[in-house]
Amino acid sequence: MDFTQKFQNALHCVCNQDVIFEIIDDIECDWGSHTVIQCPRCQELFSVDCECPAFETILNLLKNNNMLFSDKEKSEYLSNSHPK
Repeated sequence: MDFTQKFQNALHCVCNQDVIFEIIDDIECDWGSHTVIQCPRCQELFSVDCECPAFETILNLLKNNNMLFSDKEKSEYLSNSHPK
């Protein structure tokens, strides 16, 4: 999945603002490193490579941006998730 392309357009954040997210590579958690996106308004961090309890889940963004991930990408995201 090419994260850079997916987040070049404005998306509707959980803070109810349309924003262009900042992409941050290699943020570490207890289970490894992640690519995350950050909202420039509310500063919330979203893990975009797999679900991680250290960051907000991308699934919350998909509620208002349902075309962001395909069904296959959603499945891969969830299957690679860290324990909660």
